[in-house]
Amino acid sequence: MSRRGVTLVEILVVVGLLAVLAGILLPSLQAARESVRRTSCSNNIRQLGLALVAHEAAKGRYPVGAESREWSGNRRFPHQFFRWSALAHLAPYFEEGKLFADLDLTVPLFIGFGSNAISNQNRAAVARSIPLFLCPSDRGRPVSPVFGPTNYAVCTGSGSQGGTPFETDGLFFVNSETRARTVSDGLSKTVAFSESTLGEGPTASADPAAANPATAYAFIFYTPLTDERCGNARNWNFTDLRGFSWANGEYRTTLYNHQRSPNDAAIDCIAALMTTPDLAKLYAGYGWRAARSRHPGGVNVAFADAAVRFIDDGVDPAVWKAAATRAGGEALTLP
Repeated sequence: MSRRGVTLVEILVVVGLLAVLAGILLPSLQAARESVRRTSCSNNIRQLGLALVAHEAAKGRYPVGAESREWSGNRRFPHQFFRWSALAHLAPYFEEGKLFADLDLTVPLFIGFGSNAISNQNRAAVARSIPLFLCPSDRGRPVSPVFGPTNYAVCTGSGSQGGTPFETDGLFFVNSETRARTVSDGLSKTVAFSESTLGEGPTASADPAAANPATAYAFIFYTPLTDERCGNARNWNFTDLRGFSWANGEYRTTLYNHQRSPNDAAIDCIAALMTTPDLAKLYAGYGWRAARSRHPGGVNVAFADAAVRFIDDGVDPAVWKAAATRAGGEALTLP
């Protein structure tokens, strides 16, 4: 009995059917994977919220948003170079606390100018990439040769007063010591953490092609920030990419605010106070930095009571700003 071989037409039909099936299944698989990544990201930010609650219970206050103080090793040194972030101060309250055992917060993060001017005893610790600080939906790897990165930042408030880092209306600011009982808007209504994307592209660029709002920031040399000044920016990613360091308490890294909506189309704007006789404020970073993520449609946020929610990009801007303040007295709440 003769056997009939498979014809070319039949092969093409099978290949076509497989292509159709792949076209149907691939988006579903990608959506399922992103759902898992978003859940993992939500769990990360919940752990940050729980550490925050534990810190407040132990010390009677939340950690500083960024540290600025005199260094006994050099009393003429800019106080802003202490710069330790809220994430660094929360280290004893993370499950991975052993990773921070050799972190020395008694000396400045920077002992000179430039990203490489890190105190010797902290060089190895601050270079570590901590999985807890990274959203699985993002690139998940360092964007600096000397620092471990972060996708998570603490909220300084509404972004009013030109993006100042001092005495803001949120839970965190430079040398903040906010107590839970002073959060009159309610812990369940006040945002503590959100996420923001890691940077991509060249550093210290004057090329407008680098001005991608999802991954870059504009830099200006004047404070406070204004829409006009930020709109006329001609520098992007000045010296470092966004999210480059979990240890560094500033708007490029571990601070953000609600001046802009989640995943806003307007590029984030950063500045530094370059000239002042006040050593406590010299080189302070100002910023309008938005919550941003790789998740379709929104961002994860953690409230001061450690509750976590996913907030849509289309949230009412007034409601979004109200959620950033600790004692604004607003009647608005996030949906």
